[in-house]
Amino acid sequence: MNEPQTHSRVWLITGCSSGFGLALALAVLARGQRLIATARQPSALGDLAARFPETCRTLALDVTDSSRVKGVVAQAAEAFGRLDVVVNNAGYGLVGAFEELGAEQIARNFDTNFFGALEVIRATLPILRAQGSGHLVNISAAAVISNYAGFSIYGATKWALEGVSESLAAELKPLGIKVTIVQPGPFRTDFIGRSLERAEGHIADYDRTSGKFLRFLETMDGKQPGDPAKAAEAIIAAVESDTPPLRLVLGKYANDKVRKKLADAERERAAWEPIGLPADFTPTP
Repeated sequence: MNEPQTHSRVWLITGCSSGFGLALALAVLARGQRLIATARQPSALGDLAARFPETCRTLALDVTDSSRVKGVVAQAAEAFGRLDVVVNNAGYGLVGAFEELGAEQIARNFDTNFFGALEVIRATLPILRAQGSGHLVNISAAAVISNYAGFSIYGATKWALEGVSESLAAELKPLGIKVTIVQPGPFRTDFIGRSLERAEGHIADYDRTSGKFLRFLETMDGKQPGDPAKAAEAIIAAVESDTPPLRLVLGKYANDKVRKKLADAERERAAWEPIGLPADFTPTP
């Protein structure tokens, strides 16, 4: 790991009113770096601005309001003259069997978790390209490592964001812009309480699958093993590295999950290799 750089980076973080966004905002400001903190209700960010009046600016931003995103990003860039790190953190969970979810619920979840992040990225890329530097940090989820019954749409929004992030990493590397996907396990935020929407319908047939998963989540609320403050320090360490990871996996749960997923995937691939491998054209002698 490289030593932290001495200059004061300028961060733009979405969804700073609670959870990872707030923990990361506090950690960034405590290190003397500069921050544009955004939230749908900027009044929720008053304490940040009061504690760090010289280095923190707050802006109202609903990432689903595409007409405002570009203007807010321009204001953010003007606040301190540049942008170095853009963190797409705004988002929320949606739990329920796929068949129980309403069409509007599905659309809203994609609008926030996926399309909202894309709008922020689209607005910030011209600024980062002009600088010839920058770092995009996209907050994903353990549901992408392997998904759960009840998280079909939430997981899909994060899968989509990771797919875009992988391509962006290849496109932006020659331009001096880095991309990191953060895959957190269960952390002690208000995700399960304040940031988790339930399906609008109920079908008893799914009580043993998605229903069981929801009940499990509710029992975990406030008992998650992950420490948001330590997660924030890990994200900052990745940003300060000269060779940041494409994926930063946070916490024991998520790291164990990745190891199991990779091992299971290789076992399945090897088992079906005799069927899948010969699918190419037979070489002409």
